[in-house]
Amino acid sequence: MNAAGHRTVTHFPMLSSSESERLFHRRPRAVAIDGDVDLVSTALGATLYIPAVRDNLADLIVRAGAAGSVSVVIDLEDAVPDEDVQSGVAAIVSTLDALSARPSVSMVFVRVRHPGQIDEVLDAIAADTDTLAGFVLPKFSADTGRSFLDPIVAANTTRPHRLRAMPIIETPRVLHLETRSEELHAIAELLDAYRSVILAVRIGATDLSGAFGIRRDPDLTIYDVHPVASVIASIVNVLGRRDGTGFIITGPVWEYYNAHERMFRPLLRNTPFREIDAVRFRNRLVSRDLDGLLRELVLDRANGLQGKTVIHPTHVNVVHSVCAVSHEEFVDALAVLNISERDLADVGAGGATQSVTDAVDAVGTPAADVGGVLPSEYRNKMNERRPHRNWAIRTLTRATVFGVTRPEVGVIELLTAVVDR
Repeated sequence: MNAAGHRTVTHFPMLSSSESERLFHRRPRAVAIDGDVDLVSTALGATLYIPAVRDNLADLIVRAGAAGSVSVVIDLEDAVPDEDVQSGVAAIVSTLDALSARPSVSMVFVRVRHPGQIDEVLDAIAADTDTLAGFVLPKFSADTGRSFLDPIVAANTTRPHRLRAMPIIETPRVLHLETRSEELHAIAELLDAYRSVILAVRIGATDLSGAFGIRRDPDLTIYDVHPVASVIASIVNVLGRRDGTGFIITGPVWEYYNAHERMFRPLLRNTPFREIDAVRFRNRLVSRDLDGLLRELVLDRANGLQGKTVIHPTHVNVVHSVCAVSHEEFVDALAVLNISERDLADVGAGGATQSVTDAVDAVGTPAADVGGVLPSEYRNKMNERRPHRNWAIRTLTRATVFGVTRPEVGVIELLTAVVDR
């Protein structure tokens, strides 16, 4: 918790102080879970889904947090058989009560089946509990969205700890080309009206694929499945704009975690692993289909998505390693925004709520008004202040949450330090 008594989350908790010092130029900072929406939504990272009917849910969540997970969804929807739903609700209530007395380091959300389950859960837990961060809203549409969001807004008027919502975009009206634009714009208008409770927008790629009878192989990323990739592009186009109208959009689930028969070559090069004597580690990643996950994570970011839905604990630190900001990205972002590292001193400090945008604006002349082109400190690219401004703010937000690696530390070094911990 921070000085104000609010729960916080911090990435890479499994690293010792000396390991963090070796790996990070700027360590990950604590983020208050009811703080600035950009910081909290970025901090979601790898959101681990756990079925509500799993035994010892509270223990699982605490262990997941200690191993690196900072956001968990207890799933009442697709992961729970119809006949076990009420048992799942009871398990959620007892789990939230148990976690209130334990040092859980995860944001805990509940994915409900229908709007009525929101009040069902809230009525059964203590009014002052701070262990529930919010709800995940499946099959979200312009027609059904208000019935999900109104109970959350109402709860926030009476409960001391803010609840947030993460709608999942996965319905046929978004999938089908003839209704996609109208539905997405209607959803955008609805979400804007409820902006105060929207944490992030999630994409239900499994449901979207299933409508076409498609399931991607571990050799492929979701971006190779063009009918679904086109939906992701449209969602980002309408809901992910960086002009003040958009939201953070998270990457869709990666389904694979054990070896499958391969038709194509692995997606990880040998050379970077050989250079740090980590060839065996590379082979372990490939044997668990994590090379495909790494490739998809890179493509997620290239397409405007942040974080990832995951279904296995081994995915969590892979996602977070890719989320950490390289020293090169960091100095480029500072240069684009015309600020120094000192200007970020209060962002996220001790769970503070100040955002990167606040810090940039506090310096003086907004970077958007400065303009100009300058070479990267790394002398390998051009930085433009106006077109790269949104990228730079997003990068420094990620740097606050996931840290900045040292110049000599790359993704592979960070992976070898945190995966399998």
